[in-house]
Amino acid sequence: MTRSGTSTAPRQPLPRALLRGDLLPAAPAAPPMLAAFGTLVDWGVVAIGAVMIVLVFVNVLLHVFGKDMAAVTELAELLMVWVTFLSGGSATRRGAQMTITEFIDKLGGGARAAADAVIDLVAVAVLLLLIWFGFNLVIVGWGNELTVLQIPMSFQYLGMPVGAFAMLVWVVYDLYLIAQGKTRDQRWPKE
Repeated sequence: MTRSGTSTAPRQPLPRALLRGDLLPAAPAAPPMLAAFGTLVDWGVVAIGAVMIVLVFVNVLLHVFGKDMAAVTELAELLMVWVTFLSGGSATRRGAQMTITEFIDKLGGGARAAADAVIDLVAVAVLLLLIWFGFNLVIVGWGNELTVLQIPMSFQYLGMPVGAFAMLVWVVYDLYLIAQGKTRDQRWPKE
């Protein structure tokens, strides 16, 4: 390190930093395949979010000139479904999903691990239902088209089962870690 606090080490090329997810929020350690899956989901959220920002900006500019491009609005709505569900996968990876923990925070040891496991099992059941019904929506939606884009509505509906699957991967991994004796309060300490 130099006096100014900058590193004298050469910077790594950007593609490796992207693959490792260095530009993303910190995530807990995971096996390489799971970490790569998590990084893929995270970059998907970033890419979709960036496209949505551009689409909304373009639509605002069009409104300034008294124009409207309905396709921009419809595409942004489609992407909103995707970014919402994929973001759930990113949050679940980091243990950042909304939780009510007043009861389980009072538990310790085996009771805490059991409570965490029961909660994960309920989450697995709900996510499996979301995947099941989501894919049924996709199948039914092939016959319907988005009004302006004229593509099957199934492309929009597909965001739900894909995002639920991303969440399921991390909930099952959490359940595996609990079975290994690593409770959530040890892995995700309170700040």
